[in-house]
Amino acid sequence: MLLVVPEGAYAVRLGNEAYIKQKVKLNKGSFYSITFSAARTCAQEEKLNVSVVPTSEKKDYGIIPIQTMYGSNGWESFACGFRADYPEGEIVIHNSGVEEDPACGPLIDSVALKVLNPPRRTRANLLKNGNFEEGPYVFPNASWGVLIPPHIEDAHGPLPGWIVESLKAVKYIDSKHFTVPEGTRAIELVAGKESALAQVVFTTIGRVYDLTFAVGDANNACEGSMTVEAFAGRDTVQVPYQSKGKGGFVRGKLRFKAVTARTRISIVVTCAA
Repeated sequence: MLLVVPEGAYAVRLGNEAYIKQKVKLNKGSFYSITFSAARTCAQEEKLNVSVVPTSEKKDYGIIPIQTMYGSNGWESFACGFRADYPEGEIVIHNSGVEEDPACGPLIDSVALKVLNPPRRTRANLLKNGNFEEGPYVFPNASWGVLIPPHIEDAHGPLPGWIVESLKAVKYIDSKHFTVPEGTRAIELVAGKESALAQVVFTTIGRVYDLTFAVGDANNACEGSMTVEAFAGRDTVQVPYQSKGKGGFVRGKLRFKAVTARTRISIVVTCAA
């Protein structure tokens, strides 16, 4: 079996019930993200169990399904988050599957650990991490971005301030390999209608707010029409965009009056070609 390694000359294949682990020093109470690159071999429903032990939380681990690969080379980078409950822990990446063919099993390459700086709301922007600049580590030579799993699979997500509330992952991209409307980071809703981001913000009842955002394509040859819908409580706006796959964006704005002290902001794809 010929296996392609994305970076360097070597990678690790995890057979049935196999795992790799490493002990690391941590700052108790801090939040971290783990980024790693993985690929399937021959099984279609391979999953990886990523955990940090010990922990004071029950079921504080992430099950990362790798059957859906959005890249063209067969590899994807994945990220998950955790809170350090102890000053020392072990990072464990475990293949919990059992395949009939012993040659099967996911490949692991390039693992990174990053401290996440908790973002703060400002007077100019009530959203935490509204520009997505704080997030998981992106490997410098990885041109495919980083997949962030949904909240149901990772309680402490690696994208501070935001909840991936859809059933499928979203992709964290950088301006070195993609077109980003502003700054150096952005989110690509790669699963179309199954992608969604959300955040709850503090608002003053009766006050009027403006939610502004950019909708575009990542300059990755993905052409077609799409419609992104933004929600703020009971108010909503749809922003259509015609992608030529060469990079570009349009601005969207939703003006709403707060009816509660906490308003849920959601961004979803309602139509994708």
